[in-house]
Amino acid sequence: MYEYSTVKNACYCEIVEKKSRFISHVAPVSNEEEAIDFINSVKKKHWDATHNVYAYVLKDNNIQRYSDDGEPTGTAGMPTLSVIQKEDLLNICVVTTRYFGGTLLGAGGLVRAYTKAAKSGIDKAGILRKIFCFEYKIYSDYSLLGKIQNIAGEAGCIPGGIHYSDDVHMQYFVPYNIKDFEDKIRDVTGGRAAVSRENEGRFINAK
Repeated sequence: MYEYSTVKNACYCEIVEKKSRFISHVAPVSNEEEAIDFINSVKKKHWDATHNVYAYVLKDNNIQRYSDDGEPTGTAGMPTLSVIQKEDLLNICVVTTRYFGGTLLGAGGLVRAYTKAAKSGIDKAGILRKIFCFEYKIYSDYSLLGKIQNIAGEAGCIPGGIHYSDDVHMQYFVPYNIKDFEDKIRDVTGGRAAVSRENEGRFINAK
């Protein structure tokens, strides 16, 4: 898997259904340990809540977990997980805290409430696309700067840092599916720019 979507930021939001408060907590996570730590932090903060329902999905090993935390089976954790799946998100954890308001919602009402809470939290957190890239360093004189920037932009590369000294040092993150980046740079500069790949690649926020 070389591309995936997750949430931009950790956040929380609240909805009210028949006087029950549903507080959705959403966070990007990298692994199961981070997901569990996030769940435990919400449970600690809301220790007095009626329920702390959760679901998380991880990219590595396609891990998917959920818990109804005492709600009727299938009315809370699974609807939360379904929202994550419908949004096609990975490396995300959602915990929805419920404070019971005195009125029973019924199975259908619970499904709708937990679905709405999870969707509201994810919408507030925002969606971020990640793409697997290789890091390249380019060294050239100033006269070639515009040509390099143009060809890198046209190819869909993601600019990193740039340093100006006697010559220009540029950093670009090149998506996995661009196979001839070095050749493009050498062609456009007539071989006068030095290009080197710096690492084995990592996920970068897409443009």
